[in-house]
Amino acid sequence: MTVRADVAELMRAGYGDRTIARRLNVSIGTVRRARAELQMPAGQPGPKSYGTPADVFWQRARPVDGGHMEWTGTVHQGTIPSLRHGGRRYSAYRVAFSIAHHRAPVGRVEPGCGHPGCVHPRHVEDRTIRATYTAIFGGTQ
Repeated sequence: MTVRADVAELMRAGYGDRTIARRLNVSIGTVRRARAELQMPAGQPGPKSYGTPADVFWQRARPVDGGHMEWTGTVHQGTIPSLRHGGRRYSAYRVAFSIAHHRAPVGRVEPGCGHPGCVHPRHVEDRTIRATYTAIFGGTQ
């Protein structure tokens, strides 16, 4: 049997037999025979973990009109877009801030663009950014 390269690639990436069959439109039997041919262990069922919280973020953030991004994942306590990684819960706002600014945020992080729930990394602000804005332009932000 000649093993298809795309089937072998997904096996090496750790995907389960059903996922490979569904993605590539092949039978489960084809995948199982390929595993046997390549002498690979059976694939593990269930969702696969992502490398970092930022990887999870990019899977769940979706661009919308006006250059904003909306959250398609879980919303904690009804208002905070959140994600789970490595058994921990993260605020999507805080992950987005870290992506854009390459540092941990200080205090609460929230959208500064005026678009409710926006998680675009360049649109979220922490306490330091809000305080700087206020110091420069005055007023409350």
